[in-house]
Amino acid sequence: MPYQFDGELKDTVRYLGRTLGETIKNELGDAWLERIETIRKTGRQSFQGDADSSKALQSLFSELEDNELLTVGRAFAQFLNLGNIAEQEYNSNLNAESALDSLFSHLSSEKGQSVDKKSVETALKKLDIDLVLTAHPTEVTRRTLIHKHSQLAACLQDLHTDTLDDTGRERLQNRIADLISQAWHTEEIRSERPTPVDEARWGFSVIENSLWEAVPDFLRDFDSKLQQHLDINLPIDAAPVHFSSWMGGDRDGNPFVTAKVTQTVLLSARRRAAKLFARDLDQLQVELSMRDCSQALRQVVGETNEPYRALLRPLFKRMEQTRDGITDYLNGKPVNQADWVASNSELLEPLNLCYSSLIECGMPITAKGLLLDTIRRVHCFGIHLLRLDVRQDSQRHTDVFSELTRYLGLGDYSQWSEDDKQAFLLRELSSKRPLFPSQWNASEDVQEVLDTCRVIAQNSKDGFGIYIISMASQASDVLAVQLLLNEMGVDWPMPVAPLFETLDDLNNSPVVMDKLLSIDWYRGYINGRQYIMIGYSDSAKDAGALAAGWAQYESQEALVTLSEKFGIELTLFHGRGGTIGRGGLPAHAAIHSQPPGSLDGGFRVTEQGETIRYKFGMPRLAKRSLSIYASAIIEAMLFPPPVPKDTWRTAITEMAANGRDNYRAIVRGHEDFVPYFRVATPEQELGKLPLGSRPAKRKPTGGIESLRAIPWIFAWAQTRLVLPAWLGVMKAIQTKQKDDNEVVADMIANWPFFSSRLSMLDMVFHKADARISEAYDHNLVPESLQHFGQQLRDELTFSVQALLDITGQESIMQSDPQGSESMNIRASYLQPLHYLQIELLKRIREQDDDAYNSELERAMMVTITGIAIGMRNTG
Repeated sequence: MPYQFDGELKDTVRYLGRTLGETIKNELGDAWLERIETIRKTGRQSFQGDADSSKALQSLFSELEDNELLTVGRAFAQFLNLGNIAEQEYNSNLNAESALDSLFSHLSSEKGQSVDKKSVETALKKLDIDLVLTAHPTEVTRRTLIHKHSQLAACLQDLHTDTLDDTGRERLQNRIADLISQAWHTEEIRSERPTPVDEARWGFSVIENSLWEAVPDFLRDFDSKLQQHLDINLPIDAAPVHFSSWMGGDRDGNPFVTAKVTQTVLLSARRRAAKLFARDLDQLQVELSMRDCSQALRQVVGETNEPYRALLRPLFKRMEQTRDGITDYLNGKPVNQADWVASNSELLEPLNLCYSSLIECGMPITAKGLLLDTIRRVHCFGIHLLRLDVRQDSQRHTDVFSELTRYLGLGDYSQWSEDDKQAFLLRELSSKRPLFPSQWNASEDVQEVLDTCRVIAQNSKDGFGIYIISMASQASDVLAVQLLLNEMGVDWPMPVAPLFETLDDLNNSPVVMDKLLSIDWYRGYINGRQYIMIGYSDSAKDAGALAAGWAQYESQEALVTLSEKFGIELTLFHGRGGTIGRGGLPAHAAIHSQPPGSLDGGFRVTEQGETIRYKFGMPRLAKRSLSIYASAIIEAMLFPPPVPKDTWRTAITEMAANGRDNYRAIVRGHEDFVPYFRVATPEQELGKLPLGSRPAKRKPTGGIESLRAIPWIFAWAQTRLVLPAWLGVMKAIQTKQKDDNEVVADMIANWPFFSSRLSMLDMVFHKADARISEAYDHNLVPESLQHFGQQLRDELTFSVQALLDITGQESIMQSDPQGSESMNIRASYLQPLHYLQIELLKRIREQDDDAYNSELERAMMVTITGIAIGMRNTG
């Protein structure tokens, strides 16, 4: 049945809008409410193509005072927030089990009859979903507002309950009005950038407020479906999903992530886990009051009328001691860490003993209630809550060894050949003597790298995920990290993953990994398991979306073949962003567009920025997202996508090369591109927005090449040109289609990788708006550069029509009415923000360089965040 928004969502959006209107009227009066409503209606007409309405908006904003522009911006940004909350709550009510039902329906179909039970069991054993929470690209909404929004969504859920009486409805409506008023009167822009510790705490809150409930709910439903359809039981120790994090561990280009910060984040995560498990244990010891127990449990607790409580009460107290002890430690007080729960087994052994006892004594319902939920939380989250990844740029490791070898009189490591580097590193890895002199006074930057490795050594391996090397291009980059870890006292084989992110590095990755895996010492060290991270953001920024996508596919395909050659289990780690330009795709499409065999070693992917809230911000949403991931991965393993035909490979290789050349000819080769980008977008103003802890540029100076992929995408999204996601792509595809239409049609019909590219473009073109881009140009771009903006919009228009022609659609997003209507609902609130931002940019740029107008700057930040909210993506 095709998706269709019903009246409830639109009614909810109108209701929330009216409530915000009442809040604004209460503070500012009827005249302001009338003005806001006029702007909204005019914005709607402007969105529908009325040029006079667009001019009316510009005229109105040009006449308002700076403080009045701020009020308008705040109002429409809040309207968009409320619209998103309404849609999020609406989506959470969609059947979370539908993805699982679809999977089992597929298994029972004619095609699914070829899949036997053993194949499903094998796929289940391989099912390993590792979702890596990251604080960047951006989270534009303050944590205090996120909390209010979560409360508001919960109220909406209750409001839509069929059994609600009039008294309950009035109570909820009053609470909703209260929350909206609180949000309106709260400063929406941070006064300071969040610290890495702040970002990590935000991630912990997502787990506490949503995932803690969602994971066991998802596993219970998954288990029920498996039993119902296949007579398969999910083991109680099954952990098909778990969570890692970059928050507090990702130091690549972020000087604020230090060894001390990483240590603080590790302990803070343990404290949050202790808090949550203490809560569970407290409830369990209240509920498990029964006397009957197994002999095994009786032997542990002795004669007592309440054996389960006798077993769990001391564990509960130790968990409280852990929570409070970590707080004292972080506050500099002396503590006895021997009192802390130090391993998952300390939790699991008594919980499993309770479980087996209840089963043995005929109480399976009780065993499979809260107790089983807690056991599954231990397997998923553990006492460390999540596993912290560490990421650092390869050059920082090279600097360590360069400084060390110069000190030891061995020359400059950075100037050595790759063979000489490998020989040195392997010799030292096999040596039993220390390499680093105790009296050596390293530079500050080098010492920080060493201190990070020492932090890893001083903490449990269960608290860590993997060590990622950015800009990895040689086998020595990986060996260098392993030597550093070894020298700093890490006595366990921490997985080290090279990150291949530029186009050249992606293309060269099979050669690098072949050399690495050919080293006997290395294969013994990794014990049959290799992680490799595939970068999506920088490759797309480097070569355009099509060339990057094909390079990512080919490299993964070659790496899978290589792992089979060496008998290595390969886990590919996908560094996707939330947006199309950074590799973002709906989960199902992303998984089914992977090369065959690439999921056998698990599925590891970043969940970035605002996508965490949109996918996992509420328990029911999170459960739905987990169901989509699990069903899509199992389906892709049981019904893998086809190996590309030779004709497809030839065609996509030509398209990718042409797409790359088209993209680079504009971004790198056109003399007007950089000057145009600087004035046509709010790129310069973005640097002032206190988004994440990470600087906007890898280097404090430099041009486009030094700009991070995140603000690069963000800037183009603000003007609705969303250029990085489509530039050069459809020209390349249409050229090939003219030469060989049958092959391209075959690719669309039968190759998920290619068809998903077109689906992405469909989504991108619905968010793009040439008229908005033209308005920015008309008001902000010098006349000498306006021709260049028109050239880009002409290609956008051509690309949209080319996509419609190749897909046979009559309109953009014809195949996805949900996505289309979702954007339309927000349009009348989003349109005025663009024209407001244009007016603000004019005023800000007309000021003297040294001038600072707090109201203008704040209003500018409000429009930037408001547009990001309305577009539902930042970077």
